[in-house]
Amino acid sequence: MLVEPYDSGMLDVGNGHSVYWECCGNPDGTPVLFLHGGPGSGCSETSRKMFDPQSHRAILFDQRGCGRSRPLASEQDADLTTNTTQHLIDDIERLRRLLRIEKWTVLGASWGTTLGLAYAQTHTECVVALVLALVTTTSCREVEWITKGVGRLFPQEWESFAAAVPSNLRDRRLVDAYAEMLFDADLAVRELAARKWCEWEDAHVSLSPDWKPNPRFQDAAFRLGFSRLVTHYWRNAAFLGDELLRDAPLLNGIPGEMIHGRYDVSSPLETAWCLSKRWNTSKLQILDNAGHGGRTSIFDAIALALGRVAN
Repeated sequence: MLVEPYDSGMLDVGNGHSVYWECCGNPDGTPVLFLHGGPGSGCSETSRKMFDPQSHRAILFDQRGCGRSRPLASEQDADLTTNTTQHLIDDIERLRRLLRIEKWTVLGASWGTTLGLAYAQTHTECVVALVLALVTTTSCREVEWITKGVGRLFPQEWESFAAAVPSNLRDRRLVDAYAEMLFDADLAVRELAARKWCEWEDAHVSLSPDWKPNPRFQDAAFRLGFSRLVTHYWRNAAFLGDELLRDAPLLNGIPGEMIHGRYDVSSPLETAWCLSKRWNTSKLQILDNAGHGGRTSIFDAIALALGRVAN
C-alpha cells in the first residue's frame, strides 16, 4: 500500500540550496528520519514502505543537489563546494528544528549509513536509536576497493570502466578522473563518463539474488547528477577520512541495529563488523541471502529492526 505524505515542503538551508522534505505515517507517532543512499539517489515512493504508518512519523528528505531539492548537481553550472557531509549534517539539524522534534530514530541505507553515523556522532543528544542497512563509512580504503579492488570479481566490466578514462587523466585515481570528466566542457565527455560510471555501479551490486538494473540510470540527467555527487563525496572520503570508525565509541549508549548482506561485495561486511566491535550497544544482523543491490530481504529486515528500536 502506497503511503502518501501528510506534510511536505522546501527548506532553505543557505548557500543557495533548498531541500525537499516530507512527513508520512502517523503525525503523533515515533519520529524516524530516513537518509537515502547514493549520494545523489534521492528518496522515492518505495522509501516510504519501510515504515509502519500507524506507529511511525517518517521524515524523508532529498539531500542537496538531488531529487526534488534545488539546485540539482546535474545543472550545467553546478557548484558542489557547499555540498559536503558537514553541510548535510547542518541541513538535518535545520529540518529537526523546523519540525520541532526533540529526538528521533535515524535510518540510513548505503551512503545514508555514512551520513547517519556522522550525524549521530555529531549530535548524539538528538538520536534515540540507529538502524543502518548496507553499511559503509566511505573511507579512502572503501573507495579504493569499490572503484578498483572489486574489479577482481568483475574484470570485464572493470576494464570497460577504466578504459573510458582519456589518456591525459590516466595518472589519476579513477574516482578523480571521473569527477573531472563529469564536469568537462564537452557534453559528449560528460555523458560518456556518467553512462560508464552508472554501468559500473550496476555491475558491482549485481550479486544479489533479486538484483535488477537500476531503471533510473536510463535517465541522462539523473545519471549525470548522481555520478557527480558520488564521485564528489568518494574522492573526498566523505570529508571524514577514517573518523567514523575511530569515533564509533561515541555511540555507546545509543541502541543500534546494522543489517548487511553476505553477498555485498560493494561494501564488504568487514566495515560493519569493525563498527560493531567498537559500538558496544549495537547489534549486527548478517543476511545470507542478500547483497547490496537486492531489496526484498533488506526491506523486510529494516522494517523489523525499526519495530524493535523505534517503538
